[in-house]
Amino acid sequence: MGVHGLTSYVEGNRGLFQDVRFRDSRLVIDGCSLFFRLYLNHGLDQAHGGDYDAFAALLSTFISALEACNIQPYVVLDGGMDPSDKKLSTLRQRLQSKIQEAESLSRGRHGSVLPLLTRHVFIQVLSQRGVPLVQCPAEADWEIACLANQWGCPVLTNDSDFYIFDLPGGYIPFRFFQWASVSGSPPNHYIPARRYTVSGMCQHFRGMNRELLPLCAVLAGNDYTTEQTYKHIHTLLPQLTTGGKRGGRGGGSQSHIEGLLLWLSSFPGPEEALQEVGRLTGGVERGGGERGRGGRGRGGEKSGLCSVLWSGMQEYHLTPQSRLSTWFSGGSSRSPEGLWAATPCPLPEWLCWAAGSGAMAPLVLDVLELRRVLLIPQVENSRLPSSHCSATAIRQALYGILLANQEQGERGETGWGEGHRVQRQGGQETQVEGQGERGRGGRQWGRRGRGRGQKQGMGQGGAEPSSGSGQGENNFPSAVESDRGMSVFVEEYDRHNLNLRKCQVEPRTPGTRLQLETLCQAPVSVRLGVLYDVLGVKESSLSPLPPHLRLALGVTGFWRREARPFPSLPQVQALLLGMVHGEMARNTHPVQNQNTAAERNLWMKLRLRPGDRRGFDVGVAHSLSQWQACLWSVLSLNQLLCLPLPEPDTAWLFSGSLVHGLVGRLRGGCSPESVLAAAPLSGHIYHSLLAALEDCMPNTLPSSSSGRRKRGRGGGEKGGRRGGAPSSQEINNRFALLMTEEEDEE
Repeated sequence: MGVHGLTSYVEGNRGLFQDVRFRDSRLVIDGCSLFFRLYLNHGLDQAHGGDYDAFAALLSTFISALEACNIQPYVVLDGGMDPSDKKLSTLRQRLQSKIQEAESLSRGRHGSVLPLLTRHVFIQVLSQRGVPLVQCPAEADWEIACLANQWGCPVLTNDSDFYIFDLPGGYIPFRFFQWASVSGSPPNHYIPARRYTVSGMCQHFRGMNRELLPLCAVLAGNDYTTEQTYKHIHTLLPQLTTGGKRGGRGGGSQSHIEGLLLWLSSFPGPEEALQEVGRLTGGVERGGGERGRGGRGRGGEKSGLCSVLWSGMQEYHLTPQSRLSTWFSGGSSRSPEGLWAATPCPLPEWLCWAAGSGAMAPLVLDVLELRRVLLIPQVENSRLPSSHCSATAIRQALYGILLANQEQGERGETGWGEGHRVQRQGGQETQVEGQGERGRGGRQWGRRGRGRGQKQGMGQGGAEPSSGSGQGENNFPSAVESDRGMSVFVEEYDRHNLNLRKCQVEPRTPGTRLQLETLCQAPVSVRLGVLYDVLGVKESSLSPLPPHLRLALGVTGFWRREARPFPSLPQVQALLLGMVHGEMARNTHPVQNQNTAAERNLWMKLRLRPGDRRGFDVGVAHSLSQWQACLWSVLSLNQLLCLPLPEPDTAWLFSGSLVHGLVGRLRGGCSPESVLAAAPLSGHIYHSLLAALEDCMPNTLPSSSSGRRKRGRGGGEKGGRRGGAPSSQEINNRFALLMTEEEDEE
């Protein structure tokens, strides 16, 4: 949400804020505003795919600043989309804008695009630091306001709707929260801040009734205002704001806000103001009753406007008790039921717990409730298909697990644990132990063939077929079907050239059918088998690696096969080297510091400098964006499968400025071995990752020495494996030192 022009007006009037030394208090934080603000306002990389390690360090510093001032944060995140679709038009406009900004960044110009995995890193860091967190079913603004209202503490966000919510503890905009300038001496540290209160605003406008502020918000227009309603209001505003331009700073929207507030301050309450709106727009009161002749036609239309305004005002009405307070209270009273009771699609209890704790991506909620997904734009080559196309097969499997259970539940069908599964024999798939008709059409589960998952484009001109994910060995049964014999689809909004386009994507049920209600009870081996089957990799190839790296290597194998154009050898090598850097950086055990400090210094020299646009390669950016899209989708699938593989520490998995810099060095003639010549431990880890990846994809990953003359006396290996792949024991030995800290923590 957000009120058009309100932030500029209020922040331009210094008298509406009070200086505070903020300490010793609860603080309710808008999580989405926080990670957007931290990442985009501190010069972190955007063009190269993001520097997640730098973002994690910044976020950790922010949390430490709060701790130093005895401030207890409670972070509240948006979940899925609003089921009412009131905000869909606004969301689509924002996605279209981000497509344009990503294109601008790809051409070396300015833009603002949040890297794809930022939210995931944000949640992981908060969990590691023990910060209380909740993810709401949909947009969190109202829940945040209710919680702060009950607790009497401030809200930290960047949303102009909080200039309207009447909160006893006030609202602190991020712009005026100087967390990087902790002042005072211990134990009296504080953060300098400016706090806004509704009472201060009303005093500024001649003691205005605070209940009039919601009417100001809907008259000015917010994210829920429809285009038709805004047109009606726009014709009305000049009559209301006459004489309201004194004292305002800046342009028209600020003057309109001040004019509205001055006009509203002349009424004792909202009823009287709405009656005046009715008079100005045709003589009809809020309730829709006639005030004279001609209750139909123009007058009836305007009465609807007053009704819409009144309805919009209710968005700012707060309840005295917040559902989130129970969640944050802990103990036996903590339950997700209150949060998720009103969702259109009832969710299993285990899924509610995971979603509420932020361990289930909003993507899952949107598919279950709306069968719609908005795919986040990345910096890539706009002349090629969207980077998300490379991961369509992963999302199709996720959709299949979610929606097959919805449909089969209506028909009383069975899934895992009840003898219903698909067998593969000789490259064919047949349904056994429960094989039969699917819906009225009498269709059966059967093999649909290999190749890219099917999408149906829905352009303005009607249905338009288009290809989906990458080619694959991911052979799933036919699309989920409803009881009418019609296929069920998921709407995906994604980039097509430089436009946002809607496509219909078929869910694909994996070979082993899983019931959503009991999915968390399925054996780990079953859930792990589904995950590996979707990725098209062998468990034996990844088992020698530490568990926290198996998902990343499995995704890399999938990306290596599905990305178009095919990733080059330097891109694959640079990506693996980036993972090696993460392993060295994330392990800080005292025993290791003496041996690894020099190696960490080596990695710092390989990064591109912040803001360095020289030599930016949009082809490399596109390929690495495809890898991120694959990882983003498989993280959601792994969460849905209740984490059969541990999640990787995402902050240390990928650094865009480092990987792009490494690609440049490798293209310039350096080999991975020469890059790591002074870092023997890093070299061992690199070869372990390379061996596992080659074993995942036999005969597809060429030796790094192919096509290049060996340098130096005696030749030596240049990334290929001499004498065959290392044994599992050899790979485990290479990681033994870096695993010391993890074993101690366990």
